[in-house]
Amino acid sequence: MRIAFLLFPNVTQLDLTGPAQFLSRLPDAKVDLVWDSLDPVPTDAGFSILPTATFAEVPKADLLCVPGGIGVSKVIDHAPALDWVRRVGADAQWVTSVCTGALILGAAGLLKGYKATTHWAWHDLLSLFGAEPVQARHVIDRNRATGGGVTAGIDFALALMAEIAGEDHARAVQLALEYDPAPPFDGGSPAKAGQALVDVYTARANRLAPSRREDLIAAAQRLGFQSC
Repeated sequence: MRIAFLLFPNVTQLDLTGPAQFLSRLPDAKVDLVWDSLDPVPTDAGFSILPTATFAEVPKADLLCVPGGIGVSKVIDHAPALDWVRRVGADAQWVTSVCTGALILGAAGLLKGYKATTHWAWHDLLSLFGAEPVQARHVIDRNRATGGGVTAGIDFALALMAEIAGEDHARAVQLALEYDPAPPFDGGSPAKAGQALVDVYTARANRLAPSRREDLIAAAQRLGFQSC
């Protein structure tokens, strides 16, 4: 199974590396990290990741996965990247995303009429691109699989692995990677964290990507989608 992850500047590395670590354990899996050159790609964690292939070198994949991150709006504006996602997604057995990567899938026209999820802070923007937003850690609708924010990508990967290779295989990988989460704080969702922490996150997100919402609305209109 050839698995292609879109890699792009200012990606949230755990959106990519978490699912990649798990999905690499699918039978006969080959994972590629794909960008328009083989130069190091900076992540939003302050370090870079090396692509393994360019767009031209991966014209097809069995499983396409698009992570999210601060750079999502620029990816949508980058025609070679969006064209590659659209082209590979058209024929892939599985078309998937983690976090705000769902907005890239949506902009490529790959979530029209599909149920999907993304990071809680940007969930309402899914409808810009014709998707049906669902509040969940992961959503599988036919051959579309989407994960919520960042760490939800691991849950997404295990659920997807069970669909592809069976629950026994997914459980064995979960054990091998000791995925047995027990966070020290019960605050990983807006409802649990409370409004004060939600406001802190929102302020930080607005500093890092001050025009993201407006940029995505403009992109949806430019690409011919109806605004929400």
